[in-house]
Amino acid sequence: MAQFNSPLGTRLRWSLFTVLCIAGVFNAMDRPIIAILKPDMMADFGWSDSDFGDLAAVTQFSAAFAFLFTGWLVDRLGVNRSMQVGASAWSLAAVAHGWALTTWQVVAARVGLGVTEAVQTPLTIKTVAALFPPDKRSFAFGFATLLAGAGTIAMPFVIPALALSVGWRGALVAGGIGGFASLIAWMWLARGVHQLRNDPATPAQNAAQADADRYGAILASRSTWAIVVAKALSDMTWWFINFWLADYYRKVFGLSTLELAVPLAIAFAGSGLGALLAGWASTRLLEAGWSPNRVRKSVMLASALIVAPLPLVLSLHSFWPVAVMIGVVMAGHQGFSLSLFSTITDVVPQAKVGRVTAFGAFMGNMGGVAISLITGRVLDAGFGFVPLFVFAAASYLIALAWFHMLLPEIRRPEDEVDLFE
Repeated sequence: MAQFNSPLGTRLRWSLFTVLCIAGVFNAMDRPIIAILKPDMMADFGWSDSDFGDLAAVTQFSAAFAFLFTGWLVDRLGVNRSMQVGASAWSLAAVAHGWALTTWQVVAARVGLGVTEAVQTPLTIKTVAALFPPDKRSFAFGFATLLAGAGTIAMPFVIPALALSVGWRGALVAGGIGGFASLIAWMWLARGVHQLRNDPATPAQNAAQADADRYGAILASRSTWAIVVAKALSDMTWWFINFWLADYYRKVFGLSTLELAVPLAIAFAGSGLGALLAGWASTRLLEAGWSPNRVRKSVMLASALIVAPLPLVLSLHSFWPVAVMIGVVMAGHQGFSLSLFSTITDVVPQAKVGRVTAFGAFMGNMGGVAISLITGRVLDAGFGFVPLFVFAAASYLIALAWFHMLLPEIRRPEDEVDLFE
């Protein structure tokens, strides 16, 4: 197997990655913000549940559409330039919410944010592939998700207080300011680090790159479709929980916006800890000699089984067991998602990681579009959360069955010919 060589010191490598992850927290904070502040926004604009679901779907669709291009952009620009372009763009889009005074202005701001924040996912996966050797990547993904979870845990405590002083618009503007601060820290650390940029190529290399840039070989691969359909199925549950968990707590347990802080913190603590545990376990098993195929699918199966009991929360009438169980479900999702992202770095050549990741994120966001539209209408029709929770429980097992059917053996590109050629 080819060796992974990098002159970067461990401290600089992890410092760069930590700054990127912190930028990702500000990138993603708009989703929980609007879920937490849903009553304030609905009161301002007179929205129904269906209206809110449509707004969530617009954001998801904008991000999904952008993913068709951001993977190509990241592969072409390299990590460093993609970070500079992406963080600047999504921070400006977040700040634009400060001027949103009508529903259509909110929609425009959400579209802008959805389009620009789509850089983060392929950027993160490509950064992991550039900075870390293969057996360490699962732990890096787990660390990234833990930091994201820590940021999300803080939001139910910070955002209501922030909104009381500066309003929900100001809370979203704060995310943009944080994005710019992260970018400044990144630019200082990344100066002179050649692994994070795409150096100028010769004409022959440019011709080879043009051939590699074609999506046809990627879309023709069973590996691609194994990953992206599994991503779509599992992400439907993720986005359902992200957008509608706060609403569930309000309707079932009568919680106020301030009272949501602790249960949402439990959910996202489970998310972060689940990712870290899955990443740590995957790395230890790989170091112990397990094959990537055995590790990825074992973690995915365990994660799917953890999510399967989700409908049981509907029979619980005590608040705290429900909060803990939702936290466990979030941990299961992150273990499953981490294994999918790790599989991308296992089977996809580095030059194509951005595009395959982005296409997977496109499919995941399209799943989010579908579940947002469906959920609002299911609730308005009076069916409640039962059919939604039942689907969520089954989605991971269905995704794993599909994944195994199309990709019965996971092998790294160091061990065989490029899977996409």
